Amino acid sequence: MTLANTDIEKIAQDLREAEANSIVIAPVRDRVTTAAEAYAIQDANARMRLAGGGRLVGRKIGLTNPAVQKQLGVDQPDYGMLFADMDLPHGAELPWNAAAQWKAEAELAFVLSRPLQDADCTMAEVMRAVEYVVPAIEIVGSRIENWDIRFVDTVADNGSSAFFTLGPSARRLTEADLLDCRMEMHRGDELLSQGKGRLCLGSPLNALLWLARVMAAAGRPLDEGDVILSGALGPMVAATPGAEFVARIEGFGETAIRFGG
Repeated sequence: MTLANTDIEKIAQDLREAEANSIVIAPVRDRVTTAAEAYAIQDANARMRLAGGGRLVGRKIGLTNPAVQKQLGVDQPDYGMLFADMDLPHGAELPWNAAAQWKAEAELAFVLSRPLQDADCTMAEVMRAVEYVVPAIEIVGSRIENWDIRFVDTVADNGSSAFFTLGPSARRLTEADLLDCRMEMHRGDELLSQGKGRLCLGSPLNALLWLARVMAAAGRPLDEGDVILSGALGPMVAATPGAEFVARIEGFGETAIRFGG
């Protein structure tokens, strides 16, 4: 049975109010059965954010690791929207909010120099559209209690995205290795997460190509200046009060985020 528009709006409102009031809610998968319905809920909240003065500046790609896809019973990535007020400066301190259930993951971000408007765009067109690549940390958060999520839960919840930070160094595609670049994320001297570019759908560019085609087909193509978080290069790590996470990606530099006490 297809969800009515009123049901979509009600679930979107529940997620929106949970975020605004720093509370969590039960999983929505008992009320949402298809990916299309989950994306409709995500889109409803994106429209509300835009109507309230928010500015769309890019997308995040999630579920790019095959092990995570298997865990959630899916065979494809997902996406969420990035807004200007989600962008944190390198090294910024994010005031602590226990209800946000924040976790951090290190990845590469693409910044585009031209739009990608065709649903059958090619890898060559995608590569040509990348102006530069930067190291990034995505701070993910879930409005779903205890991170008890499946595919439709995270999609409806804007891909479980909260904030992101980009490192101060930028590289051209020709200047570094996207496949074998090593990523390490530390808290002080403690190694929290590690991985390589290959762990993101075989290549972060594969993730970007997937997103460009999907967004063009959905009528919301990627545009010049968009920031694209390509997906985690290693396991995400739970945030803790007062912690500073520093992510270093070989050939691309580093970025950092601090959580308030």
